[in-house]
Amino acid sequence: MTALEIAVTSVEGARAARAGGATRLELCSALEVGGITPSQGLLEAVLDEAGGVDSDEGWQGVHVLVRPRPGGFCYSAEEQRLYAREVETVLEAGADGVVVGALTSHGEPDLELIGRLADQAAAYGATVTFHRAVDRSADPVAAIGALAGVVDRVLTSGGAPTAAAGATTIAAMVAVGGPAVLAGGGVSVDAIEALVGLGVEGIHLSAKRRVADGNGLALGVADDGGHWITDPALVAAAAAALS
Repeated sequence: MTALEIAVTSVEGARAARAGGATRLELCSALEVGGITPSQGLLEAVLDEAGGVDSDEGWQGVHVLVRPRPGGFCYSAEEQRLYAREVETVLEAGADGVVVGALTSHGEPDLELIGRLADQAAAYGATVTFHRAVDRSADPVAAIGALAGVVDRVLTSGGAPTAAAGATTIAAMVAVGGPAVLAGGGVSVDAIEALVGLGVEGIHLSAKRRVADGNGLALGVADDGGHWITDPALVAAAAAALS
């Protein structure tokens, strides 16, 4: 059966996603900038709530996005050391999988860095997802071939603003073989059936809605006084579309 992965940023979101029929979670912070590594406190709280694989229930646990900063995927030597340190911290806390991604200056997957991170994950029995950095690569179809044997799955919109718009490329990525393909990026409930038809391993969405908070005074360029929460109704609708 096609997996349903929900990106969450809170304990409440994790609880709602699992109760609504998610197969696994991607935990991150700051969805408004594409996601970054969650705090240690949030990580531990969500793992307490929903961590641990349960094969009998088909539950694949909590997969944690590790991204040391927003804004691109080409990392300096110092940033790479930080990346590895954050991955180790997440794995030590008990993550069931890590979600990582990096590109070279030529727009190809940084196989040297990703290989090192994947080796860290393997030592803990955790799976590895290459995230939507692939959509900024020079050639997403070639990238998935390069990642064969390095990561377990690749999250992609087919290099398009939404997975529905990138369906042709996603289908080509599935045809390559190797890592499983997880379709994500602007996924609407109405688009799920067609995306499943491409042969993807799973569907990824944030199932989020915006709520106002405070008086609307912006405290930074990415802070307009509101925040995103997981919408249980959207999770349930996505699960129903898959079933």
